[in-house]
Amino acid sequence: MGVISEHEYRYNMTMKIFHSHPEPAFETPGQQEAVWGRQWGCDNDVGTLRMVLMHRPGEELSIVDPSKRLEHIGSFGDPESGWYWRGDRVPDLGALQAEHDALVQVLRDHGVEVVFLDRCAPTRMKSCYTRDSAIAVKGGAIVTRLGPLVRRGEEAPVTETIARLGMPILRTVHGTGIMEGGSFVWLDQTTAVIGRSNRVNEAGARQVEDVLREQGVELLRVDLTGYRLHIDGALVMVDVATAIINPAQLPFWFLQTLAERGIRTVEICPDDPVSAVNCLAIAPGKVVMSSGISTRTRDALDRLGVEIIETPYETMYLGGGGIHCSTCPLIRDSVY
Repeated sequence: MGVISEHEYRYNMTMKIFHSHPEPAFETPGQQEAVWGRQWGCDNDVGTLRMVLMHRPGEELSIVDPSKRLEHIGSFGDPESGWYWRGDRVPDLGALQAEHDALVQVLRDHGVEVVFLDRCAPTRMKSCYTRDSAIAVKGGAIVTRLGPLVRRGEEAPVTETIARLGMPILRTVHGTGIMEGGSFVWLDQTTAVIGRSNRVNEAGARQVEDVLREQGVELLRVDLTGYRLHIDGALVMVDVATAIINPAQLPFWFLQTLAERGIRTVEICPDDPVSAVNCLAIAPGKVVMSSGISTRTRDALDRLGVEIIETPYETMYLGGGGIHCSTCPLIRDSVY
């Protein structure tokens, strides 16, 4: 009793020689390239954009019924099935596709690899706003869980597409957590922000925080006002230490936090289109914005060295999201 057999001895010696290697970490370039074929994910919102996930608006928008008008909110919609379309006219698919195509071309012209969803979930008429279904972090993606019923189900095609590309999925928000990517911002390599709202609850925030904590990233929580959905209507980074903001939608303590962290802010003005903040940095200090930016905002960004590339996107915005919402970055260069 207690005497080791020859078989056990050899087994133990084999396991001792061929032991596990927790280092280097999963997210390191060497491990990413060796196991997953390339460096995936993002650790910022402004580094050169290499790959982005999008979806061209299509037949899923046929669910919009012009007979179902909700005059008291100035929209078309069906509360039972959950779809809605803002504005006084039903979507013109040709106009939506033309604006979306123009945005895709701008990105391709600047060297961005645009990949499209493999399929659209049936009747999920907001699928063109790919930002909300996944969040790219260091080394992979977090698949979110969308809040309203009209969007629940977009997560499956996004998961399938990301998996086909070979991108690691580090987490899928589950349980009663809800989380949407439009309410996630990288301030820098070690700090991210989540805007809590009726589209993002604490259960969802905690699950994202679990992933970030393993990567040494601090998560700040900002509670959005009223029925605001996502933080990207109030804050988007446009350079390493520059953000465009709507200060009316952000709490004072957070504005102070931005200043304390050395982040310069450009405040939108009444002359700007409603989609002004909802823009996309494609490189440090180079940002794609919806046409119609005011002279005041343009001059303020110019003084800070930020280059603006304009493209029409107001028709797309009627569906509830702008350029930022329509793009889900999968790979960016690090800027740190």
